[in-house]
Amino acid sequence: MQIGTHILKNKLIVAPMAGVTDRPFRQLCKTMGAGMAVSEMVSSNSLLWGSKKTQRRANHDGEVSPVSVQIAGADPQMLAAAARYNVDNGAQIIDINMGCPAKKICNVMAGSALLQDEQLVGKILDAVVKAVDIPVTLKIRTGWDKQHKNALSIAHIAENSGVQALAIHGRTRACAYTGTAEYDTIAAVKAAIKIPVIANGDITTPEKASHILDYTKADAIMIGRAAQGRPWIFREINHYLTTGEHLPAPEVSEIHRVLINHLHDLYEFYGEYSGVRIARKHISWYTKGLAGSAGFRQSMNQLQTNDQQILETNNFFSTLAEKGQRLSYIKEGE
Repeated sequence: MQIGTHILKNKLIVAPMAGVTDRPFRQLCKTMGAGMAVSEMVSSNSLLWGSKKTQRRANHDGEVSPVSVQIAGADPQMLAAAARYNVDNGAQIIDINMGCPAKKICNVMAGSALLQDEQLVGKILDAVVKAVDIPVTLKIRTGWDKQHKNALSIAHIAENSGVQALAIHGRTRACAYTGTAEYDTIAAVKAAIKIPVIANGDITTPEKASHILDYTKADAIMIGRAAQGRPWIFREINHYLTTGEHLPAPEVSEIHRVLINHLHDLYEFYGEYSGVRIARKHISWYTKGLAGSAGFRQSMNQLQTNDQQILETNNFFSTLAEKGQRLSYIKEGE
């Protein structure tokens, strides 16, 4: 898989997720086998660039190459300026968000709302590609709703604009994250354009990853929600694609170690107050499926300091460690 001059080590990419794919999470997923990780979206509004949130999102210190940064907005020149700003802050690939279904994004005609205006899509892509000397990629959905699937048209616009890879989530904006993803549209786009296509949506197991690559002929797959609390999914999928065999599920001792290291990275990155609060959702994801985790997660949400979080996390895992328990795959839909 190649994007511009960047040759990825495999076909596995971490999807951009607001509030999730911060630098600690991206680095962890890369360590666990992801070939690339796309940042949570950075606003194209220059008035926000001085905020702590935007500065954190533009912080790529020590991050393994390639550094892919997603930008969001609806104005071509503002997005071009945002692309240049992020290149100056270490971005090696610029990704444009035309896939987010969130109302607060779509209400300002950004994210997947842009799929309704193909002329504006072309102007945005032309402006951003011309603004920077690094590869520009695009993330979209199959269309605005099931009656208006225009991914194929958008794909041609992207290719003609000089976009160097296209990621497609197999749902429309109207679907949000409900129902199941479909891959026929992704397969049709892959057959129609020459730039790399990345398939996204409901990729939860090694078998599903292999099936989607075969079915769509996509060049790579993008994994989002399935990696939350389960960053080892990348090594599992990579091993399966390479050998056709499954790796054993991680033992509790490894889950414990990975989680503790992740928590320390969050505290360092955000500071104690924000780090503790952001850590809560990660702790919940990591412990889902482990014995006694429901009560543990409930009590965890009451803790206010990082020392308390670490202590209670260690206590929880110490009760499981002697059993040598492994984390089972959680069935789709659970």
